[in-house]
Amino acid sequence: MFKEAIYHRPKDNFAYAFDRETLHIRLKAKKGDLTKAYLIYGDPYQWTKEGWSNLTKPMTLEGTDDLFDYWFVKVKPEFRRLRYGFELYSQNERIVYGERGFKEKDPRDTSFYFCFPFLNEVDIFKAPEWVKETVWYQIFPERFANGDPKLNPKGTLPWGSRDPKADSFFGGDFEGIINNIDYLTDLGINGIYFTPIFMAKSNHKYDTIDYFEIDSQFGDKETFKRLINICHQNGIRVMLDAVFNHSGFYFEAFQDVLKNQEQSEYKDWFHLKEFPVQPLPEPNYDTFAFTHAMPKLNTEHPQVKEYLLQVGRYWIEEFNIDGWRLDVANEVDHQFWREFRQVVKTLKPDAYILGEIWHDSMPWLLGDQFDAVMNYPFTEASLDFFAKSELNAEQFGQQLSKVLCSYPKHVNEVAFNLLGSHDTPRILTICSDNKEKLKLLFLFQLTFIGTPCIYYGDEIGLDGENDPGCRKCMVWNEEEQDTELFSFVKKMIALRKEYPVLGNYGEFALIETNSETNHFIYAKKSATETILIAVNNSNKDIQLNLPYDFTEKKPIDLWDAKLIKSSKVELEPFGFTIIQIVENS
Repeated sequence: MFKEAIYHRPKDNFAYAFDRETLHIRLKAKKGDLTKAYLIYGDPYQWTKEGWSNLTKPMTLEGTDDLFDYWFVKVKPEFRRLRYGFELYSQNERIVYGERGFKEKDPRDTSFYFCFPFLNEVDIFKAPEWVKETVWYQIFPERFANGDPKLNPKGTLPWGSRDPKADSFFGGDFEGIINNIDYLTDLGINGIYFTPIFMAKSNHKYDTIDYFEIDSQFGDKETFKRLINICHQNGIRVMLDAVFNHSGFYFEAFQDVLKNQEQSEYKDWFHLKEFPVQPLPEPNYDTFAFTHAMPKLNTEHPQVKEYLLQVGRYWIEEFNIDGWRLDVANEVDHQFWREFRQVVKTLKPDAYILGEIWHDSMPWLLGDQFDAVMNYPFTEASLDFFAKSELNAEQFGQQLSKVLCSYPKHVNEVAFNLLGSHDTPRILTICSDNKEKLKLLFLFQLTFIGTPCIYYGDEIGLDGENDPGCRKCMVWNEEEQDTELFSFVKKMIALRKEYPVLGNYGEFALIETNSETNHFIYAKKSATETILIAVNNSNKDIQLNLPYDFTEKKPIDLWDAKLIKSSKVELEPFGFTIIQIVENS
């Protein structure tokens, strides 16, 4: 047995309270090393004359990546306390693993074992239930629709008249979004994520000048309130984007620093290295990346903290927004986010708090800071497999296991699963304009665990390289839209809504991967229903024998609404099938 690879640690994604009576416990081991694994568990205060009294429960192999196997078990401690360890088997060895290492047999001594001291309800990760049923649509307001030309900034270009540049303006605004609410409801989305709408100099608005004012090119506060109300009337939640890591260059406090230098009352609002403060040729203060126009805020300073917490309050109290997406969230101190959560959740307990973090985010997802992060590991694995063909089916399956085992299950249910955004090339471009690959991306995104987000225009085939190319104007002329792609995405969203097991009410299980044919089969399962999805990510026809016994079942292909008569299916290039099996049917 390869003991060096065996790993467990309580109170993170390896041991956590799933609900008020259930603990989830994971163990990591070398890939293929263990043949069986059991949880040894019991209350720390239950003893007999032979020693600690405990039970065992078999663990299941939850997933496998390129190096490790992940074993999983659920347990309900009778008294909400637990001491536990693992009884592990390889081909030729049996050992017991606890916090103090390895032994040949159970020592019947709680001090050897791991400890989950008490299942306190206040410590349980809780995210808004509605997010599990939400399909998001990301809108870059400057590029979605121009509904009120009177608001156009100076130098605004005719809508879609040319490819965007970093400093282009086309006049998108709130009125344009209001005018196209029917388009969004027809598509089937029920959440909108807006990139920043606050006063700023740039077209992207991530260089905030005033966090309490709407940029005049989008409209006024009354128009925004009307937009929120119309969204809510149509069953659409609204999430705003805020940048608390840094301000814009023309933020009043930073301008005061440049003007008054050491005498500025705001000098401690920023991370200044020396005086005089100089933005060019290189800033002598901390910034976002090395951008002089985005000075980093000192969120540990009491006045800065109170200012930004008031921003979090204001847009909920005044406009009833439903969530915050937080830019560059990983560079802000954890204590600020803890206080931000308390402020937001006190005002609106079911508000969604989403952090932009591109790497392992467990420290932010312990229930005291964010509800979710933008799930870039999901994004990268999906694009590498479907769009770029840089992973084969087996490698893709391994990456999915790594994604799912990186966080607790209830964290995965609200993970923000995006394929493209204003920060990345258009997914059609990444697919080298292959729309069949793009359809498979949408299929997988809309049948995976988490809350999916569609970047405006991807559903009608907008293309473009990285910023600014990915920020083209939305196309409203139907003759220039890919309406067949739109219909595909609309149908997938409708299926996710009609069959909740396709979303977050079904356990994800990887059934089969084949690196030669590049197909994979996965299932979404509930107690009463299984939906099998087989995907052919290749340019060749393939025949599959689905690993499921259809005897006395009535399997239905949900895409074509046809009864399946055999477990043998043929998939055309980049084809798929979605088969529902109702248990005891």
